[in-house]
Amino acid sequence: MSENNYTRRKRYSGKYPKTFKEKYKEQNPDKYLETINKVMSKGNTPAGMHRSIMIEEILSFFDIKAGEVGIDLTTGYGGHSKEILDKLNHTGHLYGIDQDPIELPKTNERLQSYSFTEKDFSLHHLNFKDFHKIKDGGFDFILADLGVSSMQIDNPERGFSFREDGPLDLRMNPDVGKPANIRLLELSELEIEHMLIENADEIYAKQIAYEITKAKQQGQFIQTTSDLYKKISIALKHLPKEVYSDELKKAASRTFQALRIEVNSEYEVLFELLDKLPNYLNPGGRVAILSFHSGEDRLVKKAFKHYFNEGVFKSIDGPISPSSEEIYNNPRARSAKLRTAIKA
Repeated sequence: MSENNYTRRKRYSGKYPKTFKEKYKEQNPDKYLETINKVMSKGNTPAGMHRSIMIEEILSFFDIKAGEVGIDLTTGYGGHSKEILDKLNHTGHLYGIDQDPIELPKTNERLQSYSFTEKDFSLHHLNFKDFHKIKDGGFDFILADLGVSSMQIDNPERGFSFREDGPLDLRMNPDVGKPANIRLLELSELEIEHMLIENADEIYAKQIAYEITKAKQQGQFIQTTSDLYKKISIALKHLPKEVYSDELKKAASRTFQALRIEVNSEYEVLFELLDKLPNYLNPGGRVAILSFHSGEDRLVKKAFKHYFNEGVFKSIDGPISPSSEEIYNNPRARSAKLRTAIKA
């Protein structure tokens, strides 16, 4: 008998796969296109994939011309980049950066599969605040999608979601900085409360901070996404039964968001990016930024207004929301806000 015996894939219980590992068809879009189309027709994002948001609005604003040079500051799955490269049609150049070392090589292969070459695009493993290190001179257009990629959310090993158990990590770049479970150990009860309020407007911040801190004091270290979810559920146990489930889901989503922002220093990084942007836009250059929560949007709004008042930007617009049709087809788009600006 051959040493390489065939091992049958373990069957999942029920009619449809529920865990990330079981959704092997969704994670192979070229091989299982019918499955992918079924998932998307229901308004869901297939596991391991990402559906880019407000593509039509962004492309309409950029009005890309042949030979232009642009940069996608958050390449992710490469959806926006692919559409931009189609518009450039093998002229000019698109630079792309992303801080995720796990997804970037996959995206490089994906864009190459569309017949784009190194003459058309180049990808760089960087935090977007360091985009100015890529080349001398300015860009004709700059795009930043500040949302978390669906590939990161769906993979329980990354710790971005409470839907499946996994290590409480939450780092965009798992090779840099401290994971979320370590960061929680370092923060005091008051610091956790302030983090939840500042990063997510969490209305149960005080109760959640108390339960997290009590667990630490009792030696119950929060190591996994389920550990944190359980503490949030205890913090909300005072709520009436009829609203408990819905409020728990919302509070957990906000708590994970707040912790992700903390772990990745997202506000500080965005502030640094906004400070540099005008210096690296060519005259008439366009910038479009997609944000997904109020804290990000406030920073973008304030920066764009400042540069407009100073005469650096000749026009600004936003916030622009996704169409009702896009939100219906892709519910993850519902909180998106697009702001745009053109340099004088």
